[in-house]
Amino acid sequence: MTTFVLFFTVLLACAVEAVEALTIVLAAGTSRNWKSAWQGTVAALLVLAATIALLGPAVGQIPLGALRLVVGALLLVFGLQWLRKAIMRGSGYKALHDETQAYADEVAAATAAASGGRGRVKDWYAFTLSFKGVFLEGLEVAFIVVTFGTNQHNVPVAVLGALVAVTVVVIAGVAVRAPLARVPENTMKFAVGIMLTSFGLFWAAEGAGANWPGSDAALLAIVPAVALLALGYTSTLRRTQNAGDAGVGSAPVPTEGSLT
Repeated sequence: MTTFVLFFTVLLACAVEAVEALTIVLAAGTSRNWKSAWQGTVAALLVLAATIALLGPAVGQIPLGALRLVVGALLLVFGLQWLRKAIMRGSGYKALHDETQAYADEVAAATAAASGGRGRVKDWYAFTLSFKGVFLEGLEVAFIVVTFGTNQHNVPVAVLGALVAVTVVVIAGVAVRAPLARVPENTMKFAVGIMLTSFGLFWAAEGAGANWPGSDAALLAIVPAVALLALGYTSTLRRTQNAGDAGVGSAPVPTEGSLT
């Protein structure tokens, strides 16, 4: 994998997580209390840093073959989940993810929650909401950085990709103080799903002892193959959905649950 591909993949995946975390923080701050929301954010970052400092070095002690097998399997799980949702949205079986609506839902929940603080935290709900969102999404960012960086022996580039993604998203969010509705998150998730699935397949096979023709160059064939397969499924399901809406054909239109 080239340095640019590693950087771009990590940047794209981390940007998605950053958008989701920032949406939660903005909802907590706008509807409840900005100071408490930022306190929760800072607390989450400190706990996240401590967690990474404690567990991060242990990753380097795992044999590379076993690491690639485990990481590949996990990436396949995450990637296929993202890709499945993207295909469902692209084909019309699932509503497109609406960051504006997600923001509105968070605001509504925050507004309806009981008020009250603890110690120096004026609004405990805003604090915990921000803490949970930043910590959980931050763990996913850390996982992406550690797995991609370790497997490619280039952790600095993976870290740089994550930092650029988070910085750009935070600056954009703070500048507008509103949900990042213009970010094409559905397209980003489709692309990330393709990349995670491709790398998961590549690393899991390597960890199991397989040798890819051309080594890392095999990704130049795997990524387009996964993308074409996903686009093919999307196109087929979209035609089925349109035919069902028009009342054409006797076959029942599959539901989201039937496609799992």
